[in-house]
Amino acid sequence: MPRMLRVARRREGGVRISIAMCTYNGARFLGEQLDSLLAQARLPDEVVVGDDGSTDATLEMLQAFAVHAGERGVRVDIVRNAENLGFAANFDATLRRATGDIVFLCDQDDVWHPDKIARMCAQFDARPRLGLLHADARLIDAEGRDMGCSLFEALEMTPAERDAEHAGRALDALLRRNLVTGATMAIRREALASALPVPEGCVHDDWLALRCALDWQVDCMEWASIRYRQHDGNQIGMRKRTLRDKLSGLDRPKRMFMAEMAHRLDVFLQRCDDDGLMLSPERRSEIEARITHVRMRAALPATPIARLRAVLAEMRTGRYRAYSSGLRSIVSDLLDMN
Repeated sequence: MPRMLRVARRREGGVRISIAMCTYNGARFLGEQLDSLLAQARLPDEVVVGDDGSTDATLEMLQAFAVHAGERGVRVDIVRNAENLGFAANFDATLRRATGDIVFLCDQDDVWHPDKIARMCAQFDARPRLGLLHADARLIDAEGRDMGCSLFEALEMTPAERDAEHAGRALDALLRRNLVTGATMAIRREALASALPVPEGCVHDDWLALRCALDWQVDCMEWASIRYRQHDGNQIGMRKRTLRDKLSGLDRPKRMFMAEMAHRLDVFLQRCDDDGLMLSPERRSEIEARITHVRMRAALPATPIARLRAVLAEMRTGRYRAYSSGLRSIVSDLLDMN
């Protein structure tokens, strides 16, 4: 297709599309990802890259990509950070430079479905109150082989959680746990502006989804928008948990997870206050009760008798049923499972 016709198709309706990509020593897989960005049925208007001090061939690959993309009418803006910021802060800084109406987050090592931008933008075009959209993915290994599992399966995303998002009740699900993976996410510019900056100590995709759900619709597409590569260098890896993982806490100990949950909710409440967001008394009370519950679970006693007393006391409040998985969480805590 002639270049000008393709650019015209991309800019129908005047909606500008940005991709915000973060890189760090990603040369091993970066080429395949960059190729997939230029293979999109709907090309982006710009690709904004934040490199976190790569010492391999990443920068050279990005510079060659910028030339190739420019020939296709795609602007590429590369910034190499003077010091390593870490992935969350790097995404924060890179997202601030994106100028599009819809901004897609992009990792350096995945492979995008050719229709990712087109299909997700169609949802934003049809739904003016949709602030953030995320999608499923197929997990692949370092060699690109399918791992026989989707992202939503690995997350153990329940039908109730999916239904809550589809029904406009994403905040209810996200207050319990993060369901959004940044590599599959797109966000409307206005929603992004209200969510930045990402608070220190928070993961960027988790924060963007939680904050966005206050003012906008957050929804998911049950469609594999990317091939989500899992390898030794992942910042946050993903795979289907085995029973051994759950019993041993090899992936992430439950107490650590609960402590992180309490922190994210504390930060969320503080940010609401700082931004002058008026939570209803019922919603604030609910969040405070959630914080109390996860703090209790984070600090479960090590000895069986003391743990039994703590769990029984928490059972009487009804918070296991309201904010965890009821009987399953009670048994998990009594047996000190992960």
